[in-house]
Amino acid sequence: MCTNFTPTQNRSWIEQQFNIELPQGFDAQVWPGSAAPIIVRSHQSGRIACGLARFGLIPHWAKGSDIARHTYNARSETAAEKPSFRTAWRNRQFALLPVDNFFEPSYASGRAVRWKISLQDGGPFCIACLWDRWTDPASGELVVSFSMLTVNADMHPVMNQFHKPGDEKRTPVVIAPENHEAWLSADAALAASWMNTAHMPVLSACAAPRDASSGGSVLL
Repeated sequence: MCTNFTPTQNRSWIEQQFNIELPQGFDAQVWPGSAAPIIVRSHQSGRIACGLARFGLIPHWAKGSDIARHTYNARSETAAEKPSFRTAWRNRQFALLPVDNFFEPSYASGRAVRWKISLQDGGPFCIACLWDRWTDPASGELVVSFSMLTVNADMHPVMNQFHKPGDEKRTPVVIAPENHEAWLSADAALAASWMNTAHMPVLSACAAPRDASSGGSVLL
């Protein structure tokens, strides 16, 4: 599961891709519980907006925010049925998470080593997400939160190398730039058709331990 990523700070790319501004006030790296920018579209007005949301989806019916510890990734195969995600899926609350990279653990050395996954060209890209609104019953605060959509990566030449031996290989769904607009407006059937790795752009991966920044690379 993906628990750590780098939100893009590339404001000119966001403006060129979506004609919107990137908000401020988010960390250089994000973990579950922290805020990051997501891009959404209003199905009523058609307007696209970018705002901060908490990593770890809190469904509208939740009694507390602790559920977010288990909902930062959504399996696309069951998102339409799982109580935590089915309302967001049914209501077409699809979002894009603009990032420079995300991280996964490799066990090739016999222990977990963090690796960084990026586009081959090193540019920003967007991950498919679900989002929801939740009102904190204690404070009345309205919280927007999100979960990355993931798919099986057993056959993906880059993403099949991560996670513990014997575990199913998974990857967040990367939406190619030519599909950004369509994803934000997708119905459930179209969204489901993109829940695979076939349409994803070329990825690169390299070792990136938290106390180091260098390592070998692997290309798709």
